[in-house]
Amino acid sequence: MSEGSVQHQQPAVPVLEEQRLDEFLSAVPERGQWRYRPRRVGMVWRSKAFRAGAVIAVLALCGLVILSLVRDQTGTEGFLVGLGLAVLPVPLLMAAFRWLDRVEPGPWRNLLFAFAWGACAAALVAIIANSFATRWIATATADPASADTLGATVVAPVVEESAKAAAVLLIFLFRRREFGGVVDGIVVAGFTATGFAFTENILYLGNAFGEDQELGTTGLASVTAGTFFVRVVMSPFAHPLFTVLTGIGFGIAALGGRRRRVRRIVLPLLGLVLAMGMHALWNGSSAFGPYGFYAVYGAFMVPALALVTWLAIWSRQRELRTLSAELPVYASAGWLTPAEPLALASMRARGMARDMARHWNSHPDRSRGRAAARAVAEYESFATSLAVLRHRARRDGAGPDFAHREQELLHHLWQRRDIAGPALTYAARATGRARAHRVPPPPYPRRPHGAPYPQHQVPAPHRHYGGYNPYLQPVARQPGTGHGPVPPG
Repeated sequence: MSEGSVQHQQPAVPVLEEQRLDEFLSAVPERGQWRYRPRRVGMVWRSKAFRAGAVIAVLALCGLVILSLVRDQTGTEGFLVGLGLAVLPVPLLMAAFRWLDRVEPGPWRNLLFAFAWGACAAALVAIIANSFATRWIATATADPASADTLGATVVAPVVEESAKAAAVLLIFLFRRREFGGVVDGIVVAGFTATGFAFTENILYLGNAFGEDQELGTTGLASVTAGTFFVRVVMSPFAHPLFTVLTGIGFGIAALGGRRRRVRRIVLPLLGLVLAMGMHALWNGSSAFGPYGFYAVYGAFMVPALALVTWLAIWSRQRELRTLSAELPVYASAGWLTPAEPLALASMRARGMARDMARHWNSHPDRSRGRAAARAVAEYESFATSLAVLRHRARRDGAGPDFAHREQELLHHLWQRRDIAGPALTYAARATGRARAHRVPPPPYPRRPHGAPYPQHQVPAPHRHYGGYNPYLQPVARQPGTGHGPVPPG
């Protein structure tokens, strides 16, 4: 067979006719099913992995620099002693702030970023800026004593609180969906300040140990013991308290919605100014005489701590009330059982539901029990996010992605309903909340198809997915499981 005949038998490349162009383009699969993806040229920064790596690299570099600076000032032995003593209050403070965030826990990546920023970046900025400003003032005034006083009462509060507030600002801007209120602001600010205080305590305790080495003092009369008592025992909450004021400002700004731009700018700045003022008062307490420290501690620090603690707990209870107000509409639509909103609005019932899920699914290797408790915890988290989403839509109007986000959250809830539903129903009955009075949800007016939602009007709970809906298929129910009806079509 000749070469020409072989070429003649090969199929020709099809020619795309103009009338078949629409048919051809409509057959292109969706983006999620693409086997070949366009290369991103010059768009490296849009990669999440690249951005995460860049942030980690910057914080690690700051950590190495601050580690070297602190070690140079304290010496190796002083650094190790300061490190061992400074780490003691860190787990307690982190656990306290995490406890406040139990209703809608924020992701650990945000909290670890905040802690690392405070311990590395903010501490590095503070130690460099404070040293430079103090030396400049001493040179300009030829009075080193006054320079130290001004550095402690004026320069340090401004520099340190601004550096710590930067972490809260970054999370507020770039993790907006995970920063929804006062509790989030308090927790993020608290983790940032805990990291900053950790590094600062290493420096102070290490210097105190070096001074004891020179003077030969030991025991309770040593400078190290006194510094430890003041900074770790009496006032481990000092830096967190200052920065929490900034976090409260950001939290109230987050509650105001995106349209209130003046509030979003003024309130964080007001919180930052209050943090600087409280910090300056604390640093300048020694200027009020031998008992100035105790006077400021008792008259300002303790009442401020009590007020902030009350505000944090009240804000957490407010989040729980949001659940009891928003979730009953989903129970009426069949997504939740009638008792679940009552259990989800109680921290005691939530904990009991996790314990019961772990007990009911106990296994010799304990893996099933842990998995069941984790499923209930995830269910509680998704339900809280759903209630917050609906509350924000009711307050600020439903955004264009409201239905999509609601659908995703309902999908996660439905996947975990077999374990979480009975556990939460049992917890609601065991705690007596199932007998509470329930107000029926308000009616939702119909709107034309495709029309935007009016301001402050929230659509009815999601029912259809615009295609195949696995939730509308018949589901076999186990007797006594306590599940609600399949969502109606």
